[in-house]
Amino acid sequence: MTEPRAALTAIGQLADAEIDIGNAALQLARVDVPESDWTPAAQHLSDVAKAAVQRASMMDREDLPGRAAALADLLAGEFGYVGDTETYDDPANANLIRVIERRRGLPVALGVLWLHAARSAGWGSHGVDFPAHFLIALEGQKTQVVVDPFNGGQVMSAKDLRALLKRVEGEKAELRPGLLQPMSTRRVLLRLQNNIMTRRLEAGDLRGGLRCTEDMLLIAPDQSELWRQAGIMNQRLEQVAAARDCYLRFLELVPEGVAANRVRVQLNILKSMLN
Repeated sequence: MTEPRAALTAIGQLADAEIDIGNAALQLARVDVPESDWTPAAQHLSDVAKAAVQRASMMDREDLPGRAAALADLLAGEFGYVGDTETYDDPANANLIRVIERRRGLPVALGVLWLHAARSAGWGSHGVDFPAHFLIALEGQKTQVVVDPFNGGQVMSAKDLRALLKRVEGEKAELRPGLLQPMSTRRVLLRLQNNIMTRRLEAGDLRGGLRCTEDMLLIAPDQSELWRQAGIMNQRLEQVAAARDCYLRFLELVPEGVAANRVRVQLNILKSMLN
């Protein structure tokens, strides 16, 4: 297989609909744990896809609850995937290689496997950007079924979603428009990697956080906020030229506004350091 960062760069040039989410997450995992043997994980992704195709061949294509049940039986049942409630903040929970080895992970990491299986089966699906808890939706012609991959593929009713929101935002929280906003494949992958990046920064590993951000930019080269974050990290590491280049790229993408003005202030500071 291609060197992982070269693969990520190639993924960054693809239209979102062309991205193989399982393969992309595997490449990100390879970069994160370069010492690990990634081939069992690649084989597992193939096994999941084949099993999903086989189950889809025996089902009514319009049976959304049946699809949800089939995926739950496959991933939570046959393959034994569960949400890691005991060591939730372990960085391994956001690395697909480690998730496959341990059969446990964060909601978004498990969601990647659910999306991989659903799409292999030919079923429309997307990530759901629910506050603080990633969900997925299986798409029908006029409706969808929202499921929680962290909790064995529980089908989420309005009552369940309201209860989840209250746990995250407090008892006064209520369902509102936009909570089930679909996520692009890139955004799902960025949400996955953001878990690794934030945990590195929380541990004081600024260089590791920067490397993770740079890898995220390989698959999403037009994400302006990532360029700004990379600029800040480079600036804190006193990598002045690199910080300047990141800020200039941000301004190419976001030339006006409050954030752009703040970046220009930082560029002036960097300019004085280079002179």
